[in-house]
Amino acid sequence: MATRVLLLTQWFDPEPTFKGIVFARELVASGFAVEVVTGFPNYPGGKLYPGYRIKWIQREIIDGVEVTRVPLYPNHDQSAVKRALNYLSFSLASFVYGCFFAKRPDVIYAYHPPLTVGVTAVLLRFFRRIPVVYDIQDMWPDTLRATGMVRNERALSLVGKLCRWVYRHVDRIVVLSPGFMRLLTERGVPEQKIDVIFNWCNEAALSAPVGTVPEEFSDESHFTILFAGNMGKAQAMDEVLRAAGLLLERAPEVRFVLLGGGVEVERLKRVALDSNLGNVRFIKQVPMEQVGGLLAASDALLVHLKKDPLFEITIPSKTQAYMSVGKPILMAVDGDAAHLITASGCGVTAESGNAESIAMAALKLARSSSSELRAMGAAGRDYYMRNLSLSVGVAQFSSIFHASASAASRRQRSA
Repeated sequence: MATRVLLLTQWFDPEPTFKGIVFARELVASGFAVEVVTGFPNYPGGKLYPGYRIKWIQREIIDGVEVTRVPLYPNHDQSAVKRALNYLSFSLASFVYGCFFAKRPDVIYAYHPPLTVGVTAVLLRFFRRIPVVYDIQDMWPDTLRATGMVRNERALSLVGKLCRWVYRHVDRIVVLSPGFMRLLTERGVPEQKIDVIFNWCNEAALSAPVGTVPEEFSDESHFTILFAGNMGKAQAMDEVLRAAGLLLERAPEVRFVLLGGGVEVERLKRVALDSNLGNVRFIKQVPMEQVGGLLAASDALLVHLKKDPLFEITIPSKTQAYMSVGKPILMAVDGDAAHLITASGCGVTAESGNAESIAMAALKLARSSSSELRAMGAAGRDYYMRNLSLSVGVAQFSSIFHASASAASRRQRSA
């Protein structure tokens, strides 16, 4: 009989998520019976997606995967109270469903953030004696503090205590970088309980792009460096604009294209205009199906986060997408992310939050020969396929799910 996995995640397709339908579909293809328990789609705008309305349970089949949606309070604005209601409402509804209505799984996979999903998973473990594999994609309370989402130290302390409670009571923990593992072991989590599984990217969408490429990419007289993704406080894109300013005279052929949305976009546009940065272009956010073509049309791809100890142990998800399309990377994030670029040989690194360092790294790429750039891109794609791809990651998760289910079965027989 197939091992039955319950995927507990507040975010799922059609919402943007790291471990959505691509992950679930691959698990089904690997022989697992999968049920996804999630909310009604409303992220990131906080409004229900067209075609959905809140009700007690909605069941649907997406690409052969059984998806059960439970009610939540849809909201993603800056109100801490409303955001808390969003998290808590899904936590409560998913607990009730998982405890009383869900077919008994052999293992629960719980996706963090938010932390409330981990709390629900632990409670289900207590009540139904089901092992939990906890996938930590964001280190709380560190991220809450670093991004300014929560500033109250008492609240942050409470979140930290709740995190440690969840860590103690789940069976296995999966993290996205060696740095996350180091931090958890420093906080008392046994090393043998933790596995590092790097994130993958949406390989299918990136390998078969649709849509046309804007004229910003068709001018061969420019060396185009693309940043693709959210532009918020954490990305600290002011330093990238300052780097562009430094390159106006040193290397006028270098051009930065910033693709995406976010709370900082309009302000960044004003800064670029006021600073006469003719070497910076902005392109509004496009569907993932179109992103691959823009990445492939660029000369190099940029990753940047603000200088913060948390981000030194983070590998931004766009890194894997960049590597998979075989383009050189300018990595302006310190720590694990920079180490990944160095280890794979797929680009150059710069100091996070240092405009001069970013400018010099961009100049180094622009002055590289075509063969050197192709070699970097090829090295990145090869490293991705061997170490970070969907098939590699799912094989690692499969091993953990089987081991967790088998261990639980042995405990039940011996009880």
